[in-house]
Amino acid sequence: MTDPAAEPSEAITLALHDASPPDLVDAMADDVVLELGWGRLLFGQTFADPERLASVLRGEAQGRRDICIYAREPHVLVSKAPAELFIDPSHTYRLRFADVEDRSPQLNGFTVRTLHSRADADEINRVYVRCGMVPAPTEVIWDNHRNQPSVDYLVAVTEDGTVIGTVTGVDHTSLFQDPENGSSLWTLAVDPTAALPGVGAALTRALASLYRKRGRAYMDLSVTHDNAAAIALYEKLGFIRVPVMAVKRKNAINEPLFTHPPETVDDLNPYARIIADEAMRRGIWVEVLDAEAGEMRLSHGGRSVITRESLSEYTSAVAMSRCDDKRLTRRIVSDAGIVVPRGRLATFDQADHDFLEEVGDVVVKPTRGEQGKGITVGVDGPDELDAALARAREQHPEVLIEQRAPGDDLRLVVIDGKVVAAALRMPAEVVGTGRHTIAELIEAQSRRRAAATGGESRIPMDAVTENTVKEGGYSLDDVLPEGTRLRVRRTANLHQGGTIHDVTASVHPELCRVGVSAAQAIGIPVTGIDLLVPDVTKPEYVFIEANERPGLANHEPQPTAAAFVDFLFPNQPGLPQAWTPDEAPPR
Repeated sequence: MTDPAAEPSEAITLALHDASPPDLVDAMADDVVLELGWGRLLFGQTFADPERLASVLRGEAQGRRDICIYAREPHVLVSKAPAELFIDPSHTYRLRFADVEDRSPQLNGFTVRTLHSRADADEINRVYVRCGMVPAPTEVIWDNHRNQPSVDYLVAVTEDGTVIGTVTGVDHTSLFQDPENGSSLWTLAVDPTAALPGVGAALTRALASLYRKRGRAYMDLSVTHDNAAAIALYEKLGFIRVPVMAVKRKNAINEPLFTHPPETVDDLNPYARIIADEAMRRGIWVEVLDAEAGEMRLSHGGRSVITRESLSEYTSAVAMSRCDDKRLTRRIVSDAGIVVPRGRLATFDQADHDFLEEVGDVVVKPTRGEQGKGITVGVDGPDELDAALARAREQHPEVLIEQRAPGDDLRLVVIDGKVVAAALRMPAEVVGTGRHTIAELIEAQSRRRAAATGGESRIPMDAVTENTVKEGGYSLDDVLPEGTRLRVRRTANLHQGGTIHDVTASVHPELCRVGVSAAQAIGIPVTGIDLLVPDVTKPEYVFIEANERPGLANHEPQPTAAAFVDFLFPNQPGLPQAWTPDEAPPR
């Protein structure tokens, strides 16, 4: 007999006991454990002995997230190991197929299908990581897809082949001859950067339709009790709440579910929270000083450091002022041999217009400021220049005019002389449904971006957005044709609805060298260096600016928070993957 507690990688463990309750004899298998990679599903109704069930659940492997569902007496199960087990504060919802009409999912700009290759399994993990979920080994997903008929993986795929969502289903009848003829939904995840609406609902409906056609009676799912948006969606789809509980093991992943974090840690924004979580995982004490500002004191072994998100006491006031003044930043990095675009300090007279006429296309921005406020990209006419200068001047009296360079916005996160992440930042865009106006699409996309970033990212409804839409040949009241993509902001700033796409594995070593050299010239240990690049795999670039407080949460799964904590506490374990200017990035 195989013991799932001793061998957690075993896909299914059946018939571990010779005896079962009389009503289940010859009806279903005993002690059913299903391996899904991120953890195991333990079907509690198949375990006759709660002691045995507790023992298997306690055998959870490190870094995994096992779930016991359908335990006959969950309170009794927890009593067998109260220091290690807890009842999950989630609700179980059930879609009874006999009570709800089968409806085809609405697909706007994407399709739902099963897996085609191992690459799809890799893409599923990418979505998991972007959603802050535990990934699964690719081989487990692919092996389940090919060899385990009780497990079903569906993915939502855009027209260009990008996987933007995924859901996993389990067929109980196929798995263990479930007398109730049920099925369940697990790991529904939608890429938070996806611009298309209705992906989660479509995946849920597609999985339900699959099990309905197989003749199953219902499909269950588990949702955290305070996830009001998800609960509203499921109830709209016809799910009803049922008295079924899940039991989990107390581990670092589940800690927020069974313990209270230090006071006001929950109030931190994502950029501070990722650092706090990394510190707490290492046993570093976190004291929140100002949650709204993201200010914390981290303490360990007699060492204490105050941070404000990724800005710490180790960034000098001089270095911070150099980053804050974009004109000064340009001069410093230019003196270090780094390429900067042609530019001038605005004088708000004819000379500004003469410069525009000479270079043809400019970017206007205040010399001080952050989050893209007051910046206008793609100014190519005199009236537009005057308006852009006025917008920038509202943020700061000194304004910089730079020649616009072609290319995409590349952010390099440099920590302690090493590049730990590289990402392309793309301006906000919407995708047409053929039914909604552009204004409605922008509002919906803005809500999704805000939800995915803890309120940090929204698309402003201002003159810049209106003019950008107009440049695309539309007005805000127009209905955008289905599948048509429309850029609605010129800048790639994440706070204004932009999205970020990891290119750490493919960025050219010369660009990494430039990022590190710029940080060294400024004298700053932690920074986000922004370059415009025609191609991330080639060495050509133009320097744009340096950020003294880069948002580390934007670059997961790259180990930015780990690198930052390593910098603050160099004697702590857990060094990140990073490279210096003379090394090629890992591929």
